[in-house]
Amino acid sequence: MVQPRFILALDQGTTSSRAMLFDRAGAVVATEQREFAQHYPQPGWVEHDPLDIWETQLDVARAVLRRANAQAADIAAIGIANQRETTLLWDRKSGAPVGRAIVWQDRRTARECARLAQQGADALIERKTGLRLDPYFSATKLAWLLDRTPDARARANRGELAFGTVDSWLVWQLTGGAWHVTDVSNASRTLLFEIHALDWDDELLARFDIPRAVLPEVVSSGGTFAHTDASIFGAAIPIAGMAGDQQAATFGQGCVEPGLAKNTYGTGLFLLMNTGSEPVASRRRLVTTVGWRMHERTTYALEGSVFMGGVIIQWLRD
Repeated sequence: MVQPRFILALDQGTTSSRAMLFDRAGAVVATEQREFAQHYPQPGWVEHDPLDIWETQLDVARAVLRRANAQAADIAAIGIANQRETTLLWDRKSGAPVGRAIVWQDRRTARECARLAQQGADALIERKTGLRLDPYFSATKLAWLLDRTPDARARANRGELAFGTVDSWLVWQLTGGAWHVTDVSNASRTLLFEIHALDWDDELLARFDIPRAVLPEVVSSGGTFAHTDASIFGAAIPIAGMAGDQQAATFGQGCVEPGLAKNTYGTGLFLLMNTGSEPVASRRRLVTTVGWRMHERTTYALEGSVFMGGVIIQWLRD
């Protein structure tokens, strides 16, 4: 029996898709990266083509396998880190996206957030989700897609459409539509997830008018929860890790004990601090988020964000 030699890491970011192949000692064997198009239909709007996300991610994954002369049997598992909050909607039967993805940077739902704030939704949202009512997060983006796309809401209510952040979209594609899942870290960025109960919340779904039928199943961040379709890489490979990019970076930087923090500089700039097994409310307008869940243990974090960082350098370059 062939002993797997590598772990395949997929890093799907806001401006590029990257794949890295690690050997059993943790050394990088191969890496590939592809940028993809950013769409700005009008001021404050940021969109991605979901097929660009999938195709560039698949291209780089296959490219690192070729560079290492590796086959599917050489891969022990796949792990996924992804841009968070970006909102996708697709057809469950065909897998075709319903319009473009609305990116986390997008501000088109600012007016809707202001309306909800006037209705007093802020306290409820912060208490249940740890987040603040803001267009940054997924709920109002999803509601916008359902309301502005012809027949989308009716189809969603009939269970014909699937919502997901980028992690869900990648797993759906990697498994040939067999699995519609998200992990707790990504779910915690939607404004629809109760971070104490670790489940979708009916009161929040009603507040944002989101049908439960579109939602993915929530799984832990670590542990095999799916296998790729054999047609993707030539044989099935376990998918055994998934987390939003900033939570994944916090874990990857070794911030596994309460009080440890990381700062990363990419498209945006993000500070996260591990707060342990209990969510901690900030007195300085940070958000409370799920860090990860593994071995039946949940780790929480405090987060501060600067939306526009490296993307400004890219804008100047282009």
